Amino acid sequence: MNANSIQMNQVVGSHDILFICLDTLRYDVAIQEEEAETTPVLNRYGPWQKRQAPGNFTYPSHHAMFAGFLPCPFETKKLEDRELLFFPSHIGLGRKVPKGAYGFSGGSIMEGFARDGYDTWCVGGVAFFDKRSDMGKVFPSYFKKSYWNPSFACPVKDSTKNQVDFILKKIPKALKDVPIFLYLNVDAIHYPNHFYLEGATQDSLLTHAAALRYVDGQLGRLLDGWKDARGDTFVICCSDHGTCYGEDGCYSHGINHPMVTTVPYKHFFL
Repeated sequence: MNANSIQMNQVVGSHDILFICLDTLRYDVAIQEEEAETTPVLNRYGPWQKRQAPGNFTYPSHHAMFAGFLPCPFETKKLEDRELLFFPSHIGLGRKVPKGAYGFSGGSIMEGFARDGYDTWCVGGVAFFDKRSDMGKVFPSYFKKSYWNPSFACPVKDSTKNQVDFILKKIPKALKDVPIFLYLNVDAIHYPNHFYLEGATQDSLLTHAAALRYVDGQLGRLLDGWKDARGDTFVICCSDHGTCYGEDGCYSHGINHPMVTTVPYKHFFL
């Protein structure tokens, strides 16, 4: 197993951890906006990496990521070549924690963090985090504190603003001496996204990109506010899967098309 560029075993316990999932963001669109300098907040924290999605829609992808298997480098040819920030200590791979990785016990990284003293938060977005359905209760149940309301949902144009406003109001109430793991599911880029481009009546690559630009503006408030209030923080920012807008006759996701299985990823310190 490759050595990690980040000593995650030292980060855990000394830093807050923010895991921001830009649900459905395509790699090609992320790179396009990065190069056009229309996502200044995300650009501030380094370039996107090209990675393989762990699943082709939200549900399988998140089960993998919450078990520590984040999107892996696109060039990876075998499991042993992955850079694992988090490692489930009691299964597979010889049960040997890779050098620098955070070896966790329990059924998810959140359970591992909780056992090591973290308060774990989830702010949901897409329907798999809507606790009004039985399936929507699965992911939130992994966290000590989980939040979702209709103003965070995909059809709401201000969904990301509403999520960020909510988090910024929660931060001052948190105990300063208890580290936080926050998972945020940003769903603005998911369909429908046509309302982010004036005059558009249906979703397209253009409206997908416009949604990313909107999200970028809101993330600046979140990252600056978190850093000011909480201090040392490690951030993981990625997509869980992409989506198709007619390529090869394919639409949406839940299929193994390259536009679905190729995702952007970055991690950085605040």
